[in-house]
Amino acid sequence: MYKHTPIKNHLQEIQLITHRAITALILMIILISILIFRLSYLQLTKHDLYTTLSEKNWLDLVPMEPTRGLIFDRNGVMLAENVPVFSLDVIPDKIDNMPQTLSQVAKIIPLTDTDIAQFQKQLKQHRRFDEIPLKLRLSEEEVAKFSENQYRFSGVIVKARLMRHYPFGGSFTHVLGYVGRINSQELDEIDQSNYSASNYIGKLGIEKYYEDELHGVVGHEQEEKDASGLSVRTVNQKKPIPGDNLYLTIDSKLQLAIEQILAGLRGSVVVIQPSTGQVLAMVSEPTYDPNIFVEGVSNKQYKELQQDPNRPLYNRALRGLYPLGSTVKPYYALEGLNTGVTTVNYKIYDHGTFQLKNSSHVYHDWKRLGHGVVNLPKAIMVSCDVYFFELANKLGIQRLDDILMQFGFGKLTGIDVGEELAGNVPTPAWKRRVKGMSWFPGDTVNAGIGQGFLQATPLQLATAVATLANRGQRFTPSLLLGEQEPGEKMTPESPNFLNKIELNDHNYWKVVIDAMKNVVSSPEGTAYGRYGQNFPYTIAAKTGTVQLIKKKNYDKDHENQSNFPEFLRDNSMFIAFAPVEDPKIAVAVVMENNTQAVAVARKVIDYYLVGPQTLAPPVVDPSKPVDPNNPATNNTPAANNTPAANNPPAAKNTPAVNNPPAAKNTPAVNNNPETNNNDLED
Repeated sequence: MYKHTPIKNHLQEIQLITHRAITALILMIILISILIFRLSYLQLTKHDLYTTLSEKNWLDLVPMEPTRGLIFDRNGVMLAENVPVFSLDVIPDKIDNMPQTLSQVAKIIPLTDTDIAQFQKQLKQHRRFDEIPLKLRLSEEEVAKFSENQYRFSGVIVKARLMRHYPFGGSFTHVLGYVGRINSQELDEIDQSNYSASNYIGKLGIEKYYEDELHGVVGHEQEEKDASGLSVRTVNQKKPIPGDNLYLTIDSKLQLAIEQILAGLRGSVVVIQPSTGQVLAMVSEPTYDPNIFVEGVSNKQYKELQQDPNRPLYNRALRGLYPLGSTVKPYYALEGLNTGVTTVNYKIYDHGTFQLKNSSHVYHDWKRLGHGVVNLPKAIMVSCDVYFFELANKLGIQRLDDILMQFGFGKLTGIDVGEELAGNVPTPAWKRRVKGMSWFPGDTVNAGIGQGFLQATPLQLATAVATLANRGQRFTPSLLLGEQEPGEKMTPESPNFLNKIELNDHNYWKVVIDAMKNVVSSPEGTAYGRYGQNFPYTIAAKTGTVQLIKKKNYDKDHENQSNFPEFLRDNSMFIAFAPVEDPKIAVAVVMENNTQAVAVARKVIDYYLVGPQTLAPPVVDPSKPVDPNNPATNNTPAANNTPAANNPPAAKNTPAVNNPPAAKNTPAVNNNPETNNNDLED
């Protein structure tokens, strides 16, 4: 029997086809939507990125280094300049085999071991697309020779750049500091975009403290490249903004004259204008040439500087820690008068020794048989140790510390350069914490003549005597006279006033200052013979001598130190201001291992107040331009005795306490109180 075939369900098939068509349509819509969204994202949201990437196929964005600001002294003499040089730069990202490339380059341009070492060091610290200097200061012959072979080195270029140069060599090193190549630590701290074209940064001194002002703002230019990556033309350019020029309070002629005076000696001289706090000179001798650090100092050069027994890397003005010696006595005299512990008429009989009650230890005056009957003014004039032993014992360490702190000892001065140390004004708590010992009455007696644990820098000594000259008015010492933005006039800085030291009786200032005048002018004064006479100005001063070893270890006659090892001979100190009635200059001199402080001060003050004829003239390059917009250029030279009254000091006084010195700076003297005996003549 024939089998019947069933008829298909057309309705079901239509529904199935419809569902499939709808599903396919939905999928198509989703895919098209995704495609449209992606295209929109790429075309709109990421337009700038992909436009840049596209342009990078034929355009290159090259950063342009800003011109570093110049540094001048108060009279417009250039202290730091930029000189044009050719350098051989390497772009690591464009080099496949670096050792082979360096080997081939060395066949054309001689490369020293120092060049290679510096480059390898910089290679680790910079990005692969940065231009890293391989050799600086190419000669014209070397530039021409490499240009002939440029086609062989796609990642090596000759570049014209400006390099920092210090025309006076080491004369202003401890003020200016220097610039050097950026290291990895600095690279993490700076704004890398602003330093994308810079390889150098301020390392010390003014160069570091005012780095932001001096550096400027990076620029950019678009360069069209050919197939080999060489520049064809500049398409667009955003010029860099140069750094600000800085005018310092330093008088370069005075600074150079002081360096001439200190030639061959170890020591420091700081000169301050009392009426403003401006630092006129800050000298530390010996010194070193900062230009070798700009180009990249070799290990051999740096080792020689570090091992030099005269320590040229050591900034004595800011980091030299010295016992104050007898220069501390005027401040203690003020405290004694102000607290009523002593009076002008109170007298003692000095027979050459002093003893504490219930103690067998004998403290000796510098004069073996003593000074006889002594009151306070005479004690300052003849530097009577016994008088100040007794005064210190009566005042106690707390009041001794208090007056010293008021004059700025034991803390940073706030000068606008970052390497200074705070020194030390010791307290019983300090001794217990640092030495693990109790405070004894003998420590207070030693402090009474500025020895023991007391330490101060020459800058602090100068700042304190400037305060004394001002009868208590204090300023933050400053090095910045003003800033000059590109194309603008110099903007002067304002003085930074500090709290004035107030005494119960203003006449106490006169008592102490008159006694300091007699230090130089009276035949009994400790500086009378050494300072000499016939000076046409009034001067108030105080001498100081610091013994580094027990005299009995070498010679019974401590005045004759010829048998002493050179570095164990006494240090000498001198603080002064002049003229007394209207102080124009305050000076602190610290001389290591010699007794020339008074003689040095005489020459410095004579040069400034009397005239340059007192010394052979220092060499100042007259070819350096003087900015007519700089008010400092109108200042009367030092020889004419009129400081620039309109040139106020810097207001930026935040010390950069984390800035390390160029070398390890151990204190300049042995400050062990057991070796600082108190029987020295001032």
